[in-house]
Amino acid sequence: MDLDRRDFLRAGIGAGLATMGRAAFAAAGEAPDVCSKAAARRLKGFAPLDVKRISVNVGAARPFKVVHVSDTHIVRAERSDGERKIQLAAARYPEMGYGEHYLWAAVARARADGAMLVHTGDMIDFVSKANLDFAGLVYGSDDWFVSAGNHEYSRFVGEAKEDAAYKAGIYAEVSAHYPNDLTFASRVVNGVNFVAADDVYYNFTEAQLGLMEKEVAKGLPIVFLCHVPLYAPRHYAHQMARTGGVCAYETGVPDDLVATWKGGAVDCDNWRDRRVQQRTDAPTAEFIAYLKAQPLVKALLCGHCHEFWEERFSPTATMYVADATYHGSCNEIEFA
Repeated sequence: MDLDRRDFLRAGIGAGLATMGRAAFAAAGEAPDVCSKAAARRLKGFAPLDVKRISVNVGAARPFKVVHVSDTHIVRAERSDGERKIQLAAARYPEMGYGEHYLWAAVARARADGAMLVHTGDMIDFVSKANLDFAGLVYGSDDWFVSAGNHEYSRFVGEAKEDAAYKAGIYAEVSAHYPNDLTFASRVVNGVNFVAADDVYYNFTEAQLGLMEKEVAKGLPIVFLCHVPLYAPRHYAHQMARTGGVCAYETGVPDDLVATWKGGAVDCDNWRDRRVQQRTDAPTAEFIAYLKAQPLVKALLCGHCHEFWEERFSPTATMYVADATYHGSCNEIEFA
C-alpha cells in the first residue's frame, strides 16, 4: 500500500507541522512507500510507547531504573538555518517525524517512575539551530546522561566524508547543548559507574583507553554507553544478513571479516557510499579487548542500528541495543 504526501501529513504529526512550517513541506515531494515501523505507526496514529523491560544485576547500592532511548533523529529547521536545511528537514520528516512524540513519552515515563534518563546518540538528525535548541531544551528539562551519535555532527546528512577532522569543526557548537562531555564522561549513580565514550566513526582512541582505565580503577560496577554497538558474533551475523553482506555497522569487527564485505571499508575513496565503515585500528582493538577483560563491566547500552538487540558481550556484561525512538521504542532497565 502506498501513501501520498497528503496522507502522510494528515497522519497525526501535527505538532511537528507547526514547527516545520507549510513552506518546508511543500518542497518535500512525494512520500516513500510504506515499508518501515515508522510508516506503520503512521497508519494507526500514535501507538503506545513500546517498552522493552530489562533487569540487570550489577551490584548497585540500591535498585534503580533507567529509561534508555536512542536514535531520536529530531528533524527541525527554521528560517535562520537556511533553505537547504529546511528542505533537508522536510525530506527527512516523513520517516523520522514521530521521534519527538515518543521522546516526550519516554521522558514522561521516566518522570513517573523516578528513573534516570540516558540517550545513546543521534538525538538530532543533522546540525541546525532548531535541532540544537530542541536538544538543549530536552536535556535541560530533566537529568540526562548521554553519548554522542554520528548524526550529532552531520551538517547535512551524507554531504561529506565524516571523520575526526569533520567533527572537530562543529564539536564545540554541538556539545554546548548536551549535558556531559561527548568524547568521554562518567557519572556514579547508586554505586554504579556510568561511562560514556564516543565511537561514532567506529573507533576508540588511546586517550579514551587511558580514561577508561581510570574509571575501572574506581572499583565500581560499570555500565558502558556508546552509540555504535561493539562487535558481537550473533549481532554481526544478523547485521550482515540484514544488509545483504554490505557491512555490519559495528565497532571492532575483525579484519578478516571486514575483508568479505561488499561495501569495503571507509579508507576507500568513495565516502559517498553510505555502506562503508572504518576498519578496526589498533587503539580500537585494544580498547575493546580491555573492556571485555574487565569483570566490573556489567552492561553496555548502544543504539545506531534502529532495532532492539540483546547479546552477551563478555563473561560479565550483556550488550543492549535500543530501537529508534522514532519507531516508538525505548528500554526500561532495572539495575539491582
